Amino acid sequence: MKEQSNRSEFTVGLDVLNGKGEVVEEAILSNDRASLARLTTRYRGALAVMEAGAHSPWVSRYLEGLGWEVIVSNPRKVRAIYQHERKSDRRDALMLARIGRMDRALLYPVRHGSEEAQQDLLRIKLRDSLVHARVALINSVRFSLKSLGYAVSNPSSERFHKVAMETLPEVVREMIAPSVQALAVLEREISVLARTKYPVPGVGAITALYFVLKIEDPKRFKNVRAVGAYTGLCPRRDQSGESDPQLRISKCGDAYLRRLLVSAAQYILGPFGPRSALREYGLRLAAADGTTRAKKRAVVAVARKLCVLLLSLWKNQTPYQPYPA
Repeated sequence: MKEQSNRSEFTVGLDVLNGKGEVVEEAILSNDRASLARLTTRYRGALAVMEAGAHSPWVSRYLEGLGWEVIVSNPRKVRAIYQHERKSDRRDALMLARIGRMDRALLYPVRHGSEEAQQDLLRIKLRDSLVHARVALINSVRFSLKSLGYAVSNPSSERFHKVAMETLPEVVREMIAPSVQALAVLEREISVLARTKYPVPGVGAITALYFVLKIEDPKRFKNVRAVGAYTGLCPRRDQSGESDPQLRISKCGDAYLRRLLVSAAQYILGPFGPRSALREYGLRLAAADGTTRAKKRAVVAVARKLCVLLLSLWKNQTPYQPYPA
């Protein structure tokens, strides 16, 4: 954990700095609520600066609840830290504290959502893990049935348990039932969340729900097109003088959200995609030179436009129109 102070004279992290930036205390802090509470009582009203990580969501919320202001730094953006030739936790903490004292914008602050939104996000990720486990389980059941001489139908993964369970032996049904039941419960929970707490009209439940949970506030983007960069679907840039090469997408942000958007774009451009202005736009890009590279670029472009469309629908609370006026 790495922090700074704005309202008090101290900058607090693995090192404690006074108002002049001098180290006045060095310590190792346990990552638990009791230790954090003791720290806040010693340095009241401090401004905390920490790197984004597994614990930063709950730690930042907890410190804010105890009266500190918190900045969560984007570790991919602070090159002075992650490319330092003598990188260590203690040096990282001191560097973050000093950068925070100098200019907060250099830390590229990350905004964490609420605890409720984080729990709902974890539900979706747990569902994704169960979907992968379901595929592995179905393949295992298919192999077992074939080895025992049972006929195996070929329904979709969602219907496999309904079709195959009817003819499975009792011992196999008992083996697969708990996983199937857990997946069905999660599917129902996510469907309710998408309809009630986080509705986006006219868009698939999982993609829309995860998108809304990650953004949380549609007004955080003044320009809706900025959401493309937030999801990592905009090209990187390395311009210098007259050189401005076309680079690959940045892949910043949440990888699972990007995967959902790209999967949706692939469906839109696929043989079963419904007719829409977005599909026609992507097909024109894919047919530009007929190469595989052009098709991949078209998928990324459609995914980028799709996230802009999602944000627009959400902000305006309007239903999806395949061919908007």
